[in-house]
Amino acid sequence: MKIYQAINKVPGGIMVVPLFIGMLLNTFAPNALKIGGFTQALTNQGYPTFLAMYLFTVGTKMTLNAAPSMLKRGFGIMFAKVGIAIAVSLAIAHFFNGDVLGLTTLAVLAAMNDTNGGMFLALTSTFGNKEDAGTYVPQSIETGPFLTMLVLVGAGLAVIPWMTMFSVIAPILAGAILGNLDKDLRDFFGAHEPIIVPFMAFTLGQGINLTAVLTAGLPGILLGISVLVITGIVCILADRLLGGSGVAGAAASSTAGNATGTPQAVALADPTFAAIAPIATVQVAASVIVTAVLTPLLTAFVYNKNKRKNGGD
Repeated sequence: MKIYQAINKVPGGIMVVPLFIGMLLNTFAPNALKIGGFTQALTNQGYPTFLAMYLFTVGTKMTLNAAPSMLKRGFGIMFAKVGIAIAVSLAIAHFFNGDVLGLTTLAVLAAMNDTNGGMFLALTSTFGNKEDAGTYVPQSIETGPFLTMLVLVGAGLAVIPWMTMFSVIAPILAGAILGNLDKDLRDFFGAHEPIIVPFMAFTLGQGINLTAVLTAGLPGILLGISVLVITGIVCILADRLLGGSGVAGAAASSTAGNATGTPQAVALADPTFAAIAPIATVQVAASVIVTAVLTPLLTAFVYNKNKRKNGGD
């Protein structure tokens, strides 16, 4: 059976498919895995451990030897993406009482400020150049729930102890230190990161009831389109202003699969978000799928437009 190949045909499948399997199991047989021991560790109670492991492996990839031009453009695209995510989410919080068309501040912020790194590297390798791909090094700072927590706390929308926030970024920092000290360690952990993702997704799904999917519906699709259009335009402009072709900016217009874990991570830190976290998680998952389909089309469009402008070179 070609199970792995089938999963990879789904946009963001290695994250999305286990997530929905976990949701199905939690909805129709919620106590099936709650038998104690190692088996129960694969329920939602094990999610924080898998998330910490994932953040550590991501941290090992954050090298400090990128060329200055890559760092400049990479940080520029990152600040553009995170900046517009903050602006839109805070506008929803303050002018729409935290909910517009079924989309909450938490869902919008989580979906907009985290780029799908694997897709970014694949697209920039196909349509861009080595420098375009290298801009992801500083952009990888977006990974995980830390920035989302920081924004929510800074805006007075969440009450999260600073030590709790540090505990989120600590695995990333530890990974970054080891990854910069030893290339072999960086290569080892980086190569094994995909193994953690399905377990993280499955345990995350174990905390969501499938009825939340019905509520997500159209708002989730709308969220994905909004991420593509809003962050795409802003990141393309930032990339071009900093000397790029716009390809890297277009490739950054996606939602990372790991962003589906951000609402739950925020809810663990601040229980006042517990009620909306399940719906926000499903909406972010929908954004992952929508942008996985549309971001490559946008990147190809920017590439072909540049090609025509340069006379087909």
